[in-house]
Amino acid sequence: MKGARKKLGQRGEDLAVAHLEERGYVVRERNWRCPAGEIDIVAQDGGCLVFVEVRTRRGRALGTPEESVTPTKQAKLVKVAQTYVQEHSWEGDWRIDVVAVEMTSRGRLLRVDLIKNAVTDWELI
Repeated sequence: MKGARKKLGQRGEDLAVAHLEERGYVVRERNWRCPAGEIDIVAQDGGCLVFVEVRTRRGRALGTPEESVTPTKQAKLVKVAQTYVQEHSWEGDWRIDVVAVEMTSRGRLLRVDLIKNAVTDWELI
């Protein structure tokens, strides 16, 4: 099962990258890691640095992809983003987006949705 989840996640990330690039984002890094955690995609949207969490679901038995971005996950994303900003001496604007990828139980793509500024509660830290 773990291999199947990883494969699903990779497919979701690939679809998310294509979706972002179609909208003019420039992908800088994928799967950036630090001691605080990992961010799926680091991109630029114009002059704004964007940290993108990709959530992929097959079916809705566990809810929608968006619903899986819990307050705990949001807090972790903020910490990882802040670490990236500090380590790369980024002085411009930045935000956290979520890309929700939903497929049927058989793996047919239903939707890819971009949610800009998905994490805005900086008090989580």
